[in-house]
Amino acid sequence: MSARIRRAVTGIAAAALALTAVTACSSDSGSDDTIRFALDWTPNTNHTGLFVALQRGYFADAGLDVEVLPYNNTAVDTVVDAGNAEFGISTHNSSTFSRASGAHTISVLAPLQRWATGIGVRADRADIASPKDLDGKTYAGFGDPGEKETLQQVIRNDGGTGDYDSVTLGTSAYEAVYSGEADFTVSYLAWEGIEADHHGTPMKYFDYTDYGFPEAYAIVVDANEDWIEANPEQATKFVQALQRGYQAAADDPDAAAQDLIDANPGAFNDEKLVFESQQMLADQYMRGADGTVGGQTLEQWAGNSGFLYRSGLLTGPDGSPLTTEPDWSTYFTNEYLGTP
Repeated sequence: MSARIRRAVTGIAAAALALTAVTACSSDSGSDDTIRFALDWTPNTNHTGLFVALQRGYFADAGLDVEVLPYNNTAVDTVVDAGNAEFGISTHNSSTFSRASGAHTISVLAPLQRWATGIGVRADRADIASPKDLDGKTYAGFGDPGEKETLQQVIRNDGGTGDYDSVTLGTSAYEAVYSGEADFTVSYLAWEGIEADHHGTPMKYFDYTDYGFPEAYAIVVDANEDWIEANPEQATKFVQALQRGYQAAADDPDAAAQDLIDANPGAFNDEKLVFESQQMLADQYMRGADGTVGGQTLEQWAGNSGFLYRSGLLTGPDGSPLTTEPDWSTYFTNEYLGTP
């Protein structure tokens, strides 16, 4: 799972019902004043800041009417670009691919400042000590854009050839590695990493940045660029209320995890995992160098998105590969964030 985060919950239907309860405060979800926020998956700790802001009334305090759109099979950036949501949860890679192809989307906040995924293998695999040992092994993957090229580069940076077998399994990838049917996958450290320990299948992980790969934002909040330019005051209020929610989640992860659970009753099989996940995110991934949540830098965008460009993965609106590197400063903005 190189980019999008999958979650073990009781089901989309239960999560959708929970979201209905959370968004019931919106008196008229069809109103032109409603700000719609699209989820990338069923509720999980990547969304904690959003639910904190809802539960604690941060949006209401700002005079905003916010509706959460439950996850569906349409990519969030597609939903946002089409004007069917004003904001949504995306990833660094997905946001890059979307804007390069001509979408009117832009990243306005980064809830997680670093990669939160790693290459995962069973802890008892003594034959796999570092990424170069993955040559010739079988990868259980997800078919995400840039997935293959990223893994190959990490392996090559460790002295391997980057040649491995691959099978696309989606969320079944984890079980395939746990059972020994596949050798490695990409795990979200603050969920599958914890979940594996809870299930008695300990894993070990190789972080991309330990092997010379550029840092990336694990998740970002993308906005419809046309809408925020036409509605700068509402956009600023929304982004700052959301930032406030994520900052609260970083400052008091236990209370924030409880907000997430309370907002989505029955959605989590293992509530202890939710608390541990939120604590890990707060400790390792949410804060920038100044201790605040949400900011983005040109250096980080140029590093990861630049890799996608140099690998020939980015295509323009006509579907042809980009031949000129984009101005990465146009792919994100800190304009709507609050003052640290």
